[in-house]
Amino acid sequence: MNGIDYIAQILKLEGVEWMSCFPSNPLITAAAKVGIRPIAFRHERGAVMAADGYSRISDRQRFGVVAVQSQAGAENAMGGLAQAYADNIPVLAFMGGNTLDRISVKPNFSAARNYQGWVKHVEAIYTPTQVADVMRRAFHALRNGPPGPVVVELTADVCSQEVPEAARTYTSPKLIRQMPEPSDIEAAADAIIAAKRPVIWAGAGVLFSQATNQLRELAELTATPVFCTMPGKSAIDERHPLSLGAGSGTTTYPAHEWLLESDVLIALGASLTRSPYAQKVHPGKTIIHNTINPEDLNKDEAADIGLVGDTQLTIEALITAIKVKTSGKGAGNRTQTEAAVAKAKSTWMSEWAPILHGEEEPISYYRVIQALNDVLDPDNSIITHDAGAPRDTIVPFYRATTPHSYIGWGKTTHLGFGIPLMIGAKMAEPNKFCLNLMGDGAFGMSGTDIETAARSGAAITTLLLNNSAMATYSGPTQGTIGKEAREIYGVSTMHGDYAKIAEGMGAVGIKVSKVSELEPALVEAQRLNSAGKTVLIEVAANVEERRSRFIPR
Repeated sequence: MNGIDYIAQILKLEGVEWMSCFPSNPLITAAAKVGIRPIAFRHERGAVMAADGYSRISDRQRFGVVAVQSQAGAENAMGGLAQAYADNIPVLAFMGGNTLDRISVKPNFSAARNYQGWVKHVEAIYTPTQVADVMRRAFHALRNGPPGPVVVELTADVCSQEVPEAARTYTSPKLIRQMPEPSDIEAAADAIIAAKRPVIWAGAGVLFSQATNQLRELAELTATPVFCTMPGKSAIDERHPLSLGAGSGTTTYPAHEWLLESDVLIALGASLTRSPYAQKVHPGKTIIHNTINPEDLNKDEAADIGLVGDTQLTIEALITAIKVKTSGKGAGNRTQTEAAVAKAKSTWMSEWAPILHGEEEPISYYRVIQALNDVLDPDNSIITHDAGAPRDTIVPFYRATTPHSYIGWGKTTHLGFGIPLMIGAKMAEPNKFCLNLMGDGAFGMSGTDIETAARSGAAITTLLLNNSAMATYSGPTQGTIGKEAREIYGVSTMHGDYAKIAEGMGAVGIKVSKVSELEPALVEAQRLNSAGKTVLIEVAANVEERRSRFIPR
């Protein structure tokens, strides 16, 4: 058995069922021989992003796997891996490699050398006897410690050689969960009990550790409202009376109020990374910071109490400690807190309800988002946004309910992420309705993967906001493209018949130009997806400039 075949066998042992790819890589055929389905994408970046989407849904129980060729393939994959690295997503990427005698010869691309600093772990196979060890280290890195992408470079002539039987020693590494120091748990519990206006800041670590039930219990026990970061959105059901909603650069008014006025901020499963696509941690707070990565502590925000460890175990320990210290009564006044949250929501919605239900045409983004809330079954749907205006408008207003009913992303923002991400999500959850909200600018980056969705049977819906412009960069208050570039030379202006393009690629195209057509189109998309048809809904949209942003007092 050669190295490539042995790797395929290991992937089968690890439960891998499919692999995104862009030919050629010998692992693609080897995987197919052992029953792992390869799905070819139209670009390497999209292949990586689909593997990313699969991993985001799977909570480190399953991993997206991608294989691309050497040189240009490994180079083209960089954008997708950069997004996975920024968002801490465990993806396993196999890069074709040069032969040993060409590895260090310019301009040959070396993934092992060039991906240092771009991924969590990268390693090349230099001898056939290394295969088992390299793969064990790869799966250990995927399962343990801070999540992130892992790259294995398949040195061409080495991996085609026989792996000696004595070197076929692969054993699957197990998940190892860590707990914070007991004294730190005690200190955190004391601070939460003493807090006058605490707030929970819930990140993606809550989802990855499958701690949503524990999060809700802690919130109810301590009468503490919950704000979710964009990657953490869906960590709590946003219909819960203690939910403040979620935020990127935009957020809800209740979230803004509590983030601004809280005295104790309890960050759970979060990096607290400062970003244009995240809310601000305001000064003057006691910060309790739980993260699986000790490097996150004191990186951007000074932690008064650091809780390094698995988020589920950490929350359970906090609940136990608080119950002991309060004789099971918990802390805070839940009735009073829920009433205050409800009042803040009412204040916010008094401004936004007319916009969300507006009848203006071209159609407002917000009217589209309201249609999603009205028509979809949130418990059986998975929604994501693309970068730019779709992200800024949907994050505060779409109601996420069950874990991963919404996939928020974006510490870096690769335009066109939504289509391949949704294909990966559909592969993870084939019985759920999967919808991507994107603009016409994003479609130009990944629109051809509509054909991938149609060909593979990963029946997704793309809701495309067609305003013939890069909305984030086109308005007088948005972006940095000036009037001269826009008006004289048409920079940020674009055109296309996207429904027709989708039809030409094997999908069903639906055009919506009237508000009254929105909800029927969504109903029809769900029907068509259930029948195995990929759908693109093209909405004649405005250039939406309104955002739910707040100026700190």
